[in-house]
Amino acid sequence: MLRFWGLAGALAIVLTLAGQRAHAALSAEPQWQQGKAFLAQGKAQEAKAAFQALVEKYSGEPDLYLFLAVTELRLHDPQAAERQINKALELEPDHVEARTLRGWIQLEVHRNYDAAITEYAEVARLKPEFPEAHNNLGVAWQKKGDLKKAAESFNRALEVRPDYTEALSNRGWVHVRQKEWLQARADFDKALSIDPRHEGALYGLSQVYRETRNYAGAERALAKLTAQSPNFVYWLERGEIQLLRFYWVLVLLALGVFFRAQYKKKRGRDSDGR
Repeated sequence: MLRFWGLAGALAIVLTLAGQRAHAALSAEPQWQQGKAFLAQGKAQEAKAAFQALVEKYSGEPDLYLFLAVTELRLHDPQAAERQINKALELEPDHVEARTLRGWIQLEVHRNYDAAITEYAEVARLKPEFPEAHNNLGVAWQKKGDLKKAAESFNRALEVRPDYTEALSNRGWVHVRQKEWLQARADFDKALSIDPRHEGALYGLSQVYRETRNYAGAERALAKLTAQSPNFVYWLERGEIQLLRFYWVLVLLALGVFFRAQYKKKRGRDSDGR
């Protein structure tokens, strides 16, 4: 369960960065501010209308096309979003936020991991101080199946930001895939020391405990997850862990009864011998 930017997370970061770099003339437009406010309120159709009203006047502004792309994603139209992203990149090929969004679409919509890697690698080259770029690249490498390169990208993200919980959790999951339980637990524990509610790290820790047969620890981690998330998978796995714990209790009881019976039988034979 490697964590990547979901749509909401990806768009939030893209919007923050683009909002910081929009040109002064565009930023001063009431419709620009109104469109961003509509997006924040979840009113994608109204946001689209506000941004489209600015296209003729600001046809050379790549950020405007980026925000239109975000709006199209909110409206569940990734093809239209890609067209807007391409317009932004035609105007500015090194537009980091547009490349980030295109990488996300390649990764999560098209499942084209090579294309996503290409986009995220370029973002990491253009913005090496941006830990999310290295984290995204790591997720793309992991989805392609190259755990070594995934770990290298997560390490780079953590060099930039040592307390970056997403990269810690994601690196922990790489260790899980490689059955490196001690290293995985160390990463999950560190992520949880920073954010005790981190979903990916909690679930990862439950899997480490499960694989190392610490069922009580696994149940504790899953109990925290079920308390904060409606995800049915967590409830189901918690039930499985409870059954496993009950099973092992029964096994231990059965073994206790068996050995006790064997002990009594032996003592009986010894008594008969005397």
